[in-house]
Amino acid sequence: MRTTVVTVVALLMLATTSFAQELSDIDRRLRALEEKVGKIQQPAPDVAELQRQIEILTREIEGLKSSEHKAVAEADTQQYGLGAAASKVYRADAGVSFGGYGEFLYQNFAPSGALARQNAPKDSADLLRAVVYTGYKFNKSVLFNSELEVEHASTESGGAVSMEFAYLDYLLRPQANIRAGVILLPMGLINEQHEPTAYLGARRPEVETKIIPATWSELGAGLFGDVGPLTYRAYVVTGLNSAHIDAVDGIRESRQAGGQAVAEDFAVVGRTDWHPFEGTLFGGSLYSGDSGQSADLTSGRRLRGRVTLGEVHFDTKLRGASFRGLWARGTVGDAARINEANGLTGSQSVGSSFGGWYLEGGYELGSLAGRRELSIAPYLRYERLDTQRTVPLGFERDPANDQSLFTLGLAVKPIPQTVLKIDWQKRTNRLRTGVNQYNVALGYIF
Repeated sequence: MRTTVVTVVALLMLATTSFAQELSDIDRRLRALEEKVGKIQQPAPDVAELQRQIEILTREIEGLKSSEHKAVAEADTQQYGLGAAASKVYRADAGVSFGGYGEFLYQNFAPSGALARQNAPKDSADLLRAVVYTGYKFNKSVLFNSELEVEHASTESGGAVSMEFAYLDYLLRPQANIRAGVILLPMGLINEQHEPTAYLGARRPEVETKIIPATWSELGAGLFGDVGPLTYRAYVVTGLNSAHIDAVDGIRESRQAGGQAVAEDFAVVGRTDWHPFEGTLFGGSLYSGDSGQSADLTSGRRLRGRVTLGEVHFDTKLRGASFRGLWARGTVGDAARINEANGLTGSQSVGSSFGGWYLEGGYELGSLAGRRELSIAPYLRYERLDTQRTVPLGFERDPANDQSLFTLGLAVKPIPQTVLKIDWQKRTNRLRTGVNQYNVALGYIF
């Protein structure tokens, strides 16, 4: 018995050598036990007490080992349609998970004509957004995930604080899982993956701001999963609110985002993507639902205002080259009645149809610099959009809303989690009031 106890004590002392500072107290207690063991003659009760104390110390050491070596999830992998930082909770151990991202943006406007100079905004520097992701994994099947965003640094200077998403996932099997709460709508390439390191350009594509109003979230529930090379997401969500649809921003301001949302009308949204090989996807999504939210006009007839929006997209990365593109079209039913309800006249009309598209390409030069982590990527993007492709009879289109945008720039990532983007944008429209601009953006994720 004495030999066995001494052996156990020796092994425990060896296990503590890599935890010298944290386990100094345990080391002292083990040495004291060793001295007692050396004096053991009989009876058995002293040995039993020593064994009890050794078991206590063993449990303490194992607890310290597990806390010292607990894996920390990295923001390096996209999962379940979300960005690398937003999906950290899926890779984390049970318990609390944190992540986040931020963007700083400087815009320098360079109008090229008399009309453009009249419409040019002032140059600006902005903490565009700072985000904290908070998640909690209850067990391997149930988790909570959320995104809390602060825009423009402070609510005292035109900023806002918003919960971009907050949902519960029930992970049943790869082919079918349940999601419920405030959900990012699975449309386009930016809405779910809007972290600054996930896309080229100091500013998000205009098509995915005014046509697909990223970031777009609503209260709802549905299913998502993977079936071989196919992924899908399908939800029922609260509908848009037609009281806030306008000519310039289209459906953007009609998003409800779970903030005391009027829930008289609901919508359905679905998406599927095909992943033929690593780094490439082709897919599309469709949204449809009423936006009238039971608004009654003087006629007493219910205003439905059905909004239908569809898009197709692709994204591929081949040896350092990256290409992506998107085409989107949408319609607004009862557009004339929405104009009447909102007091819109002439060229202020809601677009009864709207749409846009863009193509983007970049090339990774980082490997030429001899540093594996360094990324240097020149890029360009061309997009066309119009929030008033057609308007109801008796109303007019505003030619300023029919516009194109060309972007040329450079993105530098010293490490994959940080990015500096510098670009130039040429904006034109049929009214000739487009304002060119230079942009500098600094972004990070963690």
